Amino acid sequence: MFQIIGLVMLFGLVFGSYIISGGNLNVIMHALPHEMMAIGGAGAAAFLISNSVSTIKGVGGGFGKAFAGPKWKTGDYRDLLSLLFLLTKTMKSKGVIALESHIEKPQESTIFSRYPRILKDHFAVDFICDTLRMMTMNLEDPHQVEDAMEKQLEKHHHEGLAPGMALQSLADALPALGIVAAVLGVIKTMGAITEPPEILGEMIGGALVGTFLGVFLAYGIVGPLSARLMDVVNTEGSFYRIIQSVLVAHLHGNAAQISVEIGRGSVPSTSQPSFLELEEALANIPAEG
Repeated sequence: MFQIIGLVMLFGLVFGSYIISGGNLNVIMHALPHEMMAIGGAGAAAFLISNSVSTIKGVGGGFGKAFAGPKWKTGDYRDLLSLLFLLTKTMKSKGVIALESHIEKPQESTIFSRYPRILKDHFAVDFICDTLRMMTMNLEDPHQVEDAMEKQLEKHHHEGLAPGMALQSLADALPALGIVAAVLGVIKTMGAITEPPEILGEMIGGALVGTFLGVFLAYGIVGPLSARLMDVVNTEGSFYRIIQSVLVAHLHGNAAQISVEIGRGSVPSTSQPSFLELEEALANIPAEG
């Protein structure tokens, strides 16, 4: 919502100030198609040259993510802690054999199925199951498990940031591409140097539209969208950090209740359930039969 409001303010205030100060919008509108073709075309070409197919696809989906915001809401963090509580409690009270059916086929698990939103996230489910599977294979050194989890998180986070970084690279290039378009406009103007001053003035104004568009798109639209997308990815990354915190705490021998309380401390402040809210959520889930 705030992103849409921001875009409306951006166009309204920038072009509104230009019109109020006596600027002729027709000059910009006349030059806009071919200047946009030069800048947008060069930007799109450079973007395709410098990025992989997966990154390009990620940028396409990233626009929706930038406007929608992080997919994990307050209730999802509470559900994640409840899920991890059930898994660690089952492992501690019934042993690894009782946990195997849940981590080998999570889609059929009576524990995972209680939290469908988490179950739909393939990375979260695989991250949990792979880590618990390592524990069932007698890899019980908390430091080794934490190191293995850290490497998975770093890889996933790096891949998640790639679309935002690609957009930022495009934003960095747009002002220079605007200058390219402006220089072409100046070259065209110099080729018509014998024209009357009013014609030359309009042609020079059209050339400067290229510089304006490059800077406007870079710092007004593409750059902010890149920053927003990377912020969303960073926020969503904290969801997976909670998994690491809880499972490592479990490996250190803590009770399930203590482990999820340690994980609660990693929840972003805006979505963090209180101690009593988490305690109530844990009390309201039935014991695994």
